[in-house]
Amino acid sequence: MVFKQKNSNRWSYKFVWNGELIRESTKQTNKRIAEQMEAAHKAALAKGEVWIRDKVQVPTFADFAAKDFLPFIDARFVEKRNTLSFYRNGVKNLLAFALLGQAKLDAITSDKITAYIASRRQEGLQVASINRELQVLRRMFRLAVEWGKLEKVPPKVELLSGERRRDRVLTSDEEREYFRAAQIIGEDIENAYSRALEGIRAMHGQEPIKPEDPFLLRDLTALLIDCALRPEEAFRLRWDELRDGAVHVAYGKTINARRRVPLSARVLALLEMRQSCASSEWVFPSRTASRHAEKSTPKKQHKRACLLAKVQPFTLYTLRHTCLTRWAAHMDPYTLAYLAGHSDFGMTRRYVHPQADTVRAAMERAQAAGGGHSFGHSAPNSGTTASSQNSQVDDCRRDFGRGEWIRTTDLLVPNCLPSFSSVINYFQ
Repeated sequence: MVFKQKNSNRWSYKFVWNGELIRESTKQTNKRIAEQMEAAHKAALAKGEVWIRDKVQVPTFADFAAKDFLPFIDARFVEKRNTLSFYRNGVKNLLAFALLGQAKLDAITSDKITAYIASRRQEGLQVASINRELQVLRRMFRLAVEWGKLEKVPPKVELLSGERRRDRVLTSDEEREYFRAAQIIGEDIENAYSRALEGIRAMHGQEPIKPEDPFLLRDLTALLIDCALRPEEAFRLRWDELRDGAVHVAYGKTINARRRVPLSARVLALLEMRQSCASSEWVFPSRTASRHAEKSTPKKQHKRACLLAKVQPFTLYTLRHTCLTRWAAHMDPYTLAYLAGHSDFGMTRRYVHPQADTVRAAMERAQAAGGGHSFGHSAPNSGTTASSQNSQVDDCRRDFGRGEWIRTTDLLVPNCLPSFSSVINYFQ
């Protein structure tokens, strides 16, 4: 019932609920509003007693992105600029599509997602680019459910098939010509600066701008193709992470990115020269916001090197693929996954592209180990058995742990060469 206190113009209400007296002031002068407040209080108590919940107010896709998802991403990946850029660009493109950006989360259906995919295809985007944006949408749905912003099961976001993956591997000749071109580019930059110091402008007091890092591409190329680092791992490398003849990757793209990768003699020599005139904590310093090299820093030198070496253009990530493919012929998959910094062998499999001659040699050894005949292309290795192969793998792990390495062409590999058939068998 509602009532007024003596000498008061404001309404209160009281009632008994489960033997307990409930008494509250509405602070209202309107009796009808007071009765409504009493009814609302009773309804709330009833809902609590029978576990009735108010319906979740589902936000629009744009509101969820602005108020929940983006603040979470900014806080979570504050030190990972590439990851931040990935999510921000994905959200930006998703919001630009009206059927998604203006819809409530529970109103987004598979039809709207399909329409978004069709629109991006019409804009000329590749499958890989569309899949990256779909991955952002999928994570937004998952977090919306986790945070209680969405009660109904969201539509399943499936990635498109037909995505092209990196499978380019440089040949030894391509590597040699590209590395030579990188060396020439560095020398040309230094020579141009020397000539500028003696030029007419210098004589009139106009000091030429000193080149930032003439041999950036040369040193970076050696580090990537000899140690299989991710380009971003090399860009943010500090001098204190280079010790005991190895690079100690502190963190990275995956939980297994933290690892120790021995340096080849070529990389050691180049880094010693670089360190002799270093004035920064970064191995590859640059005039960027992060103070170290970024993806765009070696872009011009890389493009020029491809033209000078007459090599089909490739991304810097190709150097990592090339190194891992070469290593696969000389080490077991466990060591390979560790050096690559992969969380699982499935990822290692994507980065390894066995060449035809390597596969044939592995088949020859497998036939010889099993007592079968050879294919007639090479002499059978009759002394190799399954047990000896396993022993070689174990020896390889022990040698890797002790840091014993030998040189094969331009690489340093563990001081044992287990049969590649063990790797091939794993990848079958």
